[in-house]
Amino acid sequence: MNAQTTTSYAERTAPRHVGEHLRQWRQRRHLSQLDLAGDAEISTRHLSFVETGRSTPSRDMVLRLAERLNVPLRERNIMLVAAGFAPAFPQRALDDPALKSARAAIDLVLRAHEPNPALAYDRHWNLVSANRMVMPLLAGVPQRLLSPPINIMRLAFHPEALAGRTVNVAEWCGHLLERVRHQCEATADPGLIKLHDELKSYPLPARSAPLPPDNVAIPFKLKFGGDVLSFMSATMIFGTPVDVTLSELALETFFPVDELTAERLRKLAERI
Repeated sequence: MNAQTTTSYAERTAPRHVGEHLRQWRQRRHLSQLDLAGDAEISTRHLSFVETGRSTPSRDMVLRLAERLNVPLRERNIMLVAAGFAPAFPQRALDDPALKSARAAIDLVLRAHEPNPALAYDRHWNLVSANRMVMPLLAGVPQRLLSPPINIMRLAFHPEALAGRTVNVAEWCGHLLERVRHQCEATADPGLIKLHDELKSYPLPARSAPLPPDNVAIPFKLKFGGDVLSFMSATMIFGTPVDVTLSELALETFFPVDELTAERLRKLAERI
């Protein structure tokens, strides 16, 4: 997947006709021309002409097809430019006044989740923000791994970071690796592909026996202060973003699986 996918992405982002972009995204979504044409309520013939460059789509048509293909906003801008139109979706920094309400919502969720840890990260899993419960759990991690940008996937997999303290490292990191793999397939993002390759290079033990039947999710079990803290996680995204930065942001919230973890977190919160 690595070199071939990266090359495909580089070719896709080079200046060329929008039809080539559409065809690659359609194939990535495993849709036939008939499927996509039906979803977009256009004729298969017209879609074929657009993909081969024999017909130039309107701005609305580009956006409609991109919507049906679930193309990321960043890539929709690339498609619009390839069709001769201006980008439709702005990309602002999180401290931009236009994103003030979104940033306030992020901060509210992170604070409200205490004493449980929660964090926000960007499309490449770089830490954007975290509540005050996160950094204490990273005690002992080498400073070079905590220098911005802090990549939370690298922290999970690196043997000098959390991998060495994760009791069920094979199961947990296997789950995380699958998440990144799915993101690579969905977005063809070269940064994610590079991260996926890096994560695969870290040595991990073989997976142990299947999870007990009473488990409802793969837990994250972390050694901390002589105890093993057990968490399950939930991911949140903004539902209807029209800004590139906001569309690529996610929040990860961790919940204690047992009372021991909940009690240790309460006591930790009192000390910090």
